[in-house]
Amino acid sequence: MRLKPPFGLDPFLLILLADVATASLLPCRGAAATAFGWLSSAVIALLFFLHGAKLSREAIWGGIGHWRLHLVVAAATFVLFPMLGLILRALGSGWIEPGMTAGVLFLCLLPSTVQSSIAFTSIARGNTPAAVCSATLSNMLGIFITPVLVGLLMGARAQGGGVSLHSIEAIALQLLAPFIAGHLSRPLTFKLLDRYKPIVNVVDRGSILVVIYTAFSAAVVEGIWRKLSAGDLVLVLVLCAALLAVVMSATTWAARALGFSREDEIAIVFCGSKKSLASGVPMAGVLFPAAAVGALIVPLMLFHQMQLMVCAVLARRYAATAPANTGSSSAPA
Repeated sequence: MRLKPPFGLDPFLLILLADVATASLLPCRGAAATAFGWLSSAVIALLFFLHGAKLSREAIWGGIGHWRLHLVVAAATFVLFPMLGLILRALGSGWIEPGMTAGVLFLCLLPSTVQSSIAFTSIARGNTPAAVCSATLSNMLGIFITPVLVGLLMGARAQGGGVSLHSIEAIALQLLAPFIAGHLSRPLTFKLLDRYKPIVNVVDRGSILVVIYTAFSAAVVEGIWRKLSAGDLVLVLVLCAALLAVVMSATTWAARALGFSREDEIAIVFCGSKKSLASGVPMAGVLFPAAAVGALIVPLMLFHQMQLMVCAVLARRYAATAPANTGSSSAPA
């Protein structure tokens, strides 16, 4: 019999916690740290190659006509979230370890998720084609917009982070070039990726685990657990909960105020309130010094689990109250 994690926890979160625990007890040092650094760079490139290869042009063109919906989602992702991140960083300053408050702001600068946004929209009987397009566009735009926002809003305060000539080169080589190469390879690779989807998912998540282990190893060597306290984690949880509540309320209100249909509202809420762990972890590895990444991604890991739990409940509630003739593939208005 298959065991389910307690309290509806994402099984991958438990693996992430085990990864962090391993890095805390057995961090890589010296030559091993150098080797894992190279491995981390390689798997980040592989991860974005797979993101590009999985990107469907048909999905983009199928929903791109619904430009009003996409503008609302983009505004929530790259305008509202960063504004709230700045406010929360100011509120947490002096109360929470600086690396963690920087991490709260960093998660606010990331693109939306793809898989879970689409899945929850479908479960809630919302506009799934528009969700596919909006979440995909968010991830594409995030490759360009997130580094710029990091440079503008974080800069030196992110312990060496920011957009310098070196980071631009790293973004181009480790994120953009593999993403474009993966997408161009799609005519040759999409059938293979679809056939071996479980293996691709293992590689996808395994890449994230390598990056997190490398980042936390460097952070442990630098003394992250001497700097962080249980109080820091509790306060960050509170900030993440407040952030999610405000954004979900704001996207719901905006969708209704702008006259969107119920199906479109669902897509806006689920695409506009998410942040991508799959994109955020490798981006942090490229944009920030290795020793700073460990603390920076803790808020993202907490927010990731929180958004999954809350959206699962909300999706079921939307589905339970949907009109009998509501479908999950509404055409653009």
